[in-house]
Amino acid sequence: MSRRRLLLGSLGLPIAAAQRHAHEAAATDPPPALTFFDAETTVEIERITGQIIPSDGTPGAREAGVIHFIDRALATFHRDKRRVYRDGLRAAQKKRAEMFPGFRRIADLTPDQQVALLQAIEKTRFFGEVRTHTILAFFGHPSHGGNRNLAGWRLIGFEDRPAFEPPFGYYDAGEGKGR
Repeated sequence: MSRRRLLLGSLGLPIAAAQRHAHEAAATDPPPALTFFDAETTVEIERITGQIIPSDGTPGAREAGVIHFIDRALATFHRDKRRVYRDGLRAAQKKRAEMFPGFRRIADLTPDQQVALLQAIEKTRFFGEVRTHTILAFFGHPSHGGNRNLAGWRLIGFEDRPAFEPPFGYYDAGEGKGR
């Protein structure tokens, strides 16, 4: 029995089923429920990610479902970052209270005030993690929970093609030259 036949026979179906499930889960509308973030934290983190990749004429972090990627990451493969988020958001709230005492939440700030707050915390580990997760979610494969409707890929002109295509003219470059 060849290796290809063995792999297709023993692993092919479960892998294909897992991939199909991941793509279906990512394509569900509405997106799956959040498992790590509570409602209040969701709004706060979503406002922060919305300033990192804003919706200014093109879809931003909110439209791309970045919050779902971050929630999934913190619930699964980035469990070790949970404390960074909890402590960091608490510190960001403390900084917000210092800078803008009349407001109770980051979400209540104007966009300019949110930017000022993020500039004040941009050197923190928390902001670094949120920024990294936001970028990964916005440009990553939709099966991971972000990049809803391919918002990030469309923004940069990326087309997800299943096969490599050589540059135009590659195969016929030697045409007429004695080949």
